[in-house]
Amino acid sequence: MSSGERPLSEVRFLTVAEVASVMRVSKMTVYRLVHSGELPAIRVGRSFRVPEQAVHDYLRDAYIEAG
Repeated sequence: MSSGERPLSEVRFLTVAEVASVMRVSKMTVYRLVHSGELPAIRVGRSFRVPEQAVHDYLRDAYIEAG
């Protein structure tokens, strides 16, 4: 485990609906980000789970690029 990684037991995963709510976008937009690889996610059965930190990192990077 590298210095920036958290133990898996401490990682919080969000549903697509939760990510959409945090980002204030549609669920379809989240699915597009996941399928394009811009937002990392794992598949659990037929649904996706996104690490909460990945959402924060994506928003931070988008903010920096826009600024």
